Amino acid sequence: MRNNYLSRFQTTDPEFYQLFEAFAEHEAVKEPEVMLDEKNRCLAILATLLGCQGIDLYKDVLREALKQDVSPVEVKETVYQAVAYLGIGRVYPFLKATNDVLTDMGIALPTAGQATTTPETRLEQGSQAQADIFGSDWKDFYKSGPVETRHMNRWLAANCFGDYYTRNGLDKKLREMITFCFLSAQGTEPQLKGHINGNFSVGNDKAFLIAVASQCMPYIGYPRTLNTLRCINEVVKENEENAGGAK
Repeated sequence: MRNNYLSRFQTTDPEFYQLFEAFAEHEAVKEPEVMLDEKNRCLAILATLLGCQGIDLYKDVLREALKQDVSPVEVKETVYQAVAYLGIGRVYPFLKATNDVLTDMGIALPTAGQATTTPETRLEQGSQAQADIFGSDWKDFYKSGPVETRHMNRWLAANCFGDYYTRNGLDKKLREMITFCFLSAQGTEPQLKGHINGNFSVGNDKAFLIAVASQCMPYIGYPRTLNTLRCINEVVKENEENAGGAK
């Protein structure tokens, strides 16, 4: 994915353009230890821009991503899932922008439906999705907790997982990756650490998450990226300690 959108700064900010282009599009992308395939990189950056509210850049990056191996359905699923982690107040302008870009590029809307649940099955299937990702203890987790807040656990199962994670268009590995990006960009560390474990569970290992964080660093900066790397290491250490204690 070429950063063609930065070309507008070649005349007004030539030194900045050269610095950023050389780093973000060459040095960072081609670092052997943290290289990603183009689809993962594009989706990670789009999710990160959603998380940090970089809508102007999101629109330009989206145009480039759609010219690569990213499909309109994958983009839409990324935006839809962001609602569960960012709220509609922050995602609303991105949904509008996505539709504008797709329409401008001649892509018909709506995209094909991806739902696999019904109002009657979303809770059960969402609860199963939680268990598949986070372990059997999460099966029927929605029934637990103080009575006055138990509805939130039910919503988490039925809405966050039943309405979004059960959809086609993105597999669980991609869904956990984009959630990792949403949370990393926001700096919500407790939830981030939970979804680092979720990523590990679906097969996105430590090296992969470090690669994702590294490729997204130019878009959210060093502080939140370094915090994300610290969270990854803490989760790995906690898991090793827990495994050792279980012996």
